[in-house]
Amino acid sequence: MEIVQIALVDDHRLFRSGIASLIDNFTGYNILFEAGNGDEMIQKISPKSKPDIILLDINMPVRDGTSTAQWLRKNYPEIAIVILSMFDDADKVLTMLRLGVKGYLLKDSEPFEFEQALQKVSQGEVYYPEFVTRYLLNNFNHETEPSKLNARELEFLKLVGTELTYKEIADQMFASIRTIDGYRDNLFEKLHIKSRVGLVLYAIKNKIIDL
Repeated sequence: MEIVQIALVDDHRLFRSGIASLIDNFTGYNILFEAGNGDEMIQKISPKSKPDIILLDINMPVRDGTSTAQWLRKNYPEIAIVILSMFDDADKVLTMLRLGVKGYLLKDSEPFEFEQALQKVSQGEVYYPEFVTRYLLNNFNHETEPSKLNARELEFLKLVGTELTYKEIADQMFASIRTIDGYRDNLFEKLHIKSRVGLVLYAIKNKIIDL
């Protein structure tokens, strides 16, 4: 069985030690290296010392998780990123989804959740915690099929998943801001969604946006 190589990037040494000890108890995984921030990780990573999965904290000094994920996406897009965070809000998940992370683990997750996340991600799947699943279920119980949306609504959904403001989306679609507001409000009603985060999660779930 091929050993999955893991890198731990977190500024709390005791937390890293605890996670490293936990992973040592799992079969098929090895801690390749540890780092206290993104810059330290960049110094340690290379084509010859390249993990399969990086467990990445969001809040770190020097170079935080968001900036580090951006660097990894540009330089090592094949490495799977699993975010470690105390944050449990959908906006933080959304930011990381845009960066193509494959998993999101709360730091107070149970040990079996860590193992499950590593198993799924190492097999090419994604892993998100229960609160994301709950968010999706709450918003999409009466889900509208993407095929029932018109071309302009689908185009709008794709652009909602970017960093563009609504005004910039209007410019991109050669439409007025009032028209864009209309697309958004119609989709809120059609999809039973109340926020931009909800629109993006719908688009990701229905493969309108590719991660």
